[in-house]
Amino acid sequence: MSKLHIFDMDGTLLRGSACLELSRNLGIFEAVNELEERWARGELSHMAYWEACLPLWEGMDDAVIDKTFASTSWLSGIETVWADIADRGEYSAVITQSPQFFVDRLLAWGVGSARGAHVTAGVAPDPEKVITPQDKVPIALELMKRHGVTSDECVAYGDSTSDIPLFKVLPRTVAVNGTAALREIATVAYEGDDLWGAYMLGRSLLEQDAKAVKQ
Repeated sequence: MSKLHIFDMDGTLLRGSACLELSRNLGIFEAVNELEERWARGELSHMAYWEACLPLWEGMDDAVIDKTFASTSWLSGIETVWADIADRGEYSAVITQSPQFFVDRLLAWGVGSARGAHVTAGVAPDPEKVITPQDKVPIALELMKRHGVTSDECVAYGDSTSDIPLFKVLPRTVAVNGTAALREIATVAYEGDDLWGAYMLGRSLLEQDAKAVKQ
């Protein structure tokens, strides 16, 4: 049987968030950082965040997105991890609340699929096209069905409260530089700057399960 590795993006694959990095390159970091802080405190809903953020991004083009993607502080080893997963005949996916137009650029690094919020700079968000933490669960279930794997054959990698719903339904989870709340419910935790280290912990969870079945 194959396996599925599901990765969060912000805080997991990169330090910080894509929205903040995009805003930094647009010269509006402070305004969007304030929105993110209010969102994190629960003072803004997901829709209210996008309704306030997207107008600030009006005029953003592919050049800004490409520049931001290239200058973002990513963990090392991302492409190596996804290549190893593919070489084993397994599947990788990213599920994030950040914009689809940003996460799509990870496809060139070898991730099997990428799912983000379908939002457009300067355009009011469609509530059906944003992603909440709770949305990560049905998206993951859809991926499992597509690839023919069970929850026991999945590993989720995340860093914060937005990953808690998915971590609660999957038995194999890796907190990557995680918050205290996420580490508390994760199967294992990784601290560092190399995704390979987190991935090896994920592999160990799958291998332990395989040994248990053989016994």
